Amino acid sequence: QVQLMESGGGSVQAGGSLRLSCAASEYPASRYCMGWVRQVPGKEREGVAIIDHFGGTRYTDSVRGRFTISQDNDKKTLYLQMNSLNVDDSAMYYCAADALWFACTQPRVRFDYLGQGTQVTVSS
Repeated sequence: QVQLMESGGGSVQAGGSLRLSCAASEYPASRYCMGWVRQVPGKEREGVAIIDHFGGTRYTDSVRGRFTISQDNDKKTLYLQMNSLNVDDSAMYYCAADALWFACTQPRVRFDYLGQGTQVTVSS
């Protein structure tokens, strides 16, 4: 059972930056897809960014150019660097993972494993 633990959320003013981290107990498989998903209460979950075992990345349009997803394989840690934050980025951010590396072609919301989430709040 893969366990994911997010950290790094918080409150920041618009234009600021935050870096989220996600520590994984293990990788789902030697080939995998990991990503970040966010959700605002009352709204549908949204795929933000994904990264595969090769390091290939994809972003949803609203964050491309502002967010960067990366991973440290030695530490089994996933990151999301978020710059130029705006109020629309406020949400609970979840780390996600599965072994469906062939489906790691665009951000998605369905994964086999999901963390508990970390809250990001951006104020104007």
